[in-house]
Amino acid sequence: MTNWERDAKTLELPWPFTGREDELDLVRGALAAGRHGIVITGPAGCGKTRLVTEAVRGTDCARVAGTPETRRIRFAAFAHLVPETASLHGAFQHLSGVRLLLVDDAHLLDDASAALVHQLAVQGRARLLVVTTEGAPVPGAVARLWTGELLPRLTLEPLPREETARLLAGGTGAAALDPLTVNRLHRLCQGDLRLLRDLVDAVRERGLLTRVPDSGEWAWRGPVPLTPTVRERTAPVLDRTGLEERATLDRLAFAEPLPLDLDELDLRALEHLEADALVRVDDQGAVRLAHPLHGPVLRAAAGRLRARRLSRTPDQCGPALDAERAALTRRIERADVRATPTPVGEWLVAEDVPVPAGYAAVRARFARLRGELREAAAWAREGLRDGTGDPSCRLELALAAAQSGDTTAAHKILGGRPHGGGAVTRLTTARDTADRAAGSGTRDVGTGVEAAVTDDADMGVAVTDGSGTGVEAVAGGSGTGDAAVVDGSGTAVEAVRQDVGVAVEAITGDAYDAVRRGSPELAQGRLTGVFAAHAAALAQGDGPALDRVAEQLEERGFLLFAAEAHAQAVRAHRDPRAARTARTRAVALARRCQGARTPALSGLVLGELTARQRQIVTLAAAGLSNRQIAEKLTLSVRTVGNHLYSAYARLGASDRGALPWLVELPDAQPA
Repeated sequence: MTNWERDAKTLELPWPFTGREDELDLVRGALAAGRHGIVITGPAGCGKTRLVTEAVRGTDCARVAGTPETRRIRFAAFAHLVPETASLHGAFQHLSGVRLLLVDDAHLLDDASAALVHQLAVQGRARLLVVTTEGAPVPGAVARLWTGELLPRLTLEPLPREETARLLAGGTGAAALDPLTVNRLHRLCQGDLRLLRDLVDAVRERGLLTRVPDSGEWAWRGPVPLTPTVRERTAPVLDRTGLEERATLDRLAFAEPLPLDLDELDLRALEHLEADALVRVDDQGAVRLAHPLHGPVLRAAAGRLRARRLSRTPDQCGPALDAERAALTRRIERADVRATPTPVGEWLVAEDVPVPAGYAAVRARFARLRGELREAAAWAREGLRDGTGDPSCRLELALAAAQSGDTTAAHKILGGRPHGGGAVTRLTTARDTADRAAGSGTRDVGTGVEAAVTDDADMGVAVTDGSGTGVEAVAGGSGTGDAAVVDGSGTAVEAVRQDVGVAVEAITGDAYDAVRRGSPELAQGRLTGVFAAHAAALAQGDGPALDRVAEQLEERGFLLFAAEAHAQAVRAHRDPRAARTARTRAVALARRCQGARTPALSGLVLGELTARQRQIVTLAAAGLSNRQIAEKLTLSVRTVGNHLYSAYARLGASDRGALPWLVELPDAQPA
């Protein structure tokens, strides 16, 4: 049973603490014996209070906090610790027995309280944990804590998207949110975790979540609910009283996802809005709202007639959507899948407007090459919403499932019958397509090839997972063909007819997928650039070279490929320390790949563990708690914890979340 402390600011049960493990260790280290403490700064709502609450949990800690209403009252923050009439010296003496003091919202302290905190830091009698909000005016005595080098300062960055997803997975109860909803929440909240929780609670309580077919996930589409917290955060735009300024904000909001030209707007109003950081003007004169939340809120707050007059219709976004698709395609062809803005596609999804299948397939492919497998599947489903069963979207959905280790689902998506059913695969067409793809540079990226697909409803499909986009070779109308799906390991899940198996082998036997599954000799002379370097390093068993290749792949955005290269380096390194470093990097990247399960990532070298440690780690990776493991193995809970701690240190893992990539669990899906 878990005992939760109520959140001091919201008086609600907090979400599980997620995503700040390194910062938590740093703060706890700063509060250890012989240390003087630390100052924590960061944007409002980024989780500062929760971090320090976790850091002092279970310790004897005195707490004080500043408030806006008491900034002019002497020693207001310390009213429960020192007498009302105490002098600075007297207040200092009253706190002589305090060994750990937590000062929250220190930027709101009255001057006397700020001076007292400064004196405590100078004398070093108490360890101080001081929290301030970045960008807010801070009393000089508090600012001198770090400018005078009395205490170190830690600035919290907004929670990354991957950690936001973990937080939402642990804090939304039974409602698992789909990746596009997670992306939308992360984009709107910009690291404000209080706003994130408020929005999630609102969409859930108001019944705004809809189940995504065949996924077990829930999606939020449509308007942003105007909760009190949302109104508070967007007050700078909602409370704008100037007619021209508010009209400009509304025009920009309803123009989204596209910007407006500088010449189309009132210049004086724009100057005021820019000075208040409410709009952003780029070098080409394009004007946008500065915060992603402002546009949806302004649209939701507008009256029906104003919305009807200003609203942009989805068809007006057609050229911009085509441009986004072309840009993504060029990135894939150039082997550069680093994150890039796609505001038009995201706007269509958020507004619950159908996304064209062609765009959805390219967007899914881009996400999958980045290792964002759940996101790739979500985009593919968006392209299948119209019920036409677009083959490119089905292919992407199947490949995302295969790389996540669910080859059964991949086969079902492509075939649906025991052996796939459909038409015969034409080897010559597939080979011709492969040659064209190689000539266009696609093979250099290791993205495979795609043959043209007929409209035959009873078609057969041959698919391989190559490095990414796979192969689709369909023909004929004989109705006698079968389907073959090859996952990242190159293992055929279904290969009933000999000609299908030959086709897959002929096209992809020497592609980049061979390197990924550990057969670089099959790729000799067929790859260029970083992909050729990967093949050469693997063939030579060169651990440092594999790590360098992994760094280049990560720089290009191929996170899954980079994780696999680091995992291969673990086995190639002769230096145990270098192997541990490679393993740590492989695990860190794999955790960002949304459930990837490929041969290179499975069983990341457990050989350094004792037999008992391997046994306990395997059970922990399967989801058992320390107590359950202790009961199963007839050990004490403390013994289990000690074994896990030692195993983490040897494996370079920080917590249980890393274990699925270190242990062979055929049926497990990483969280």
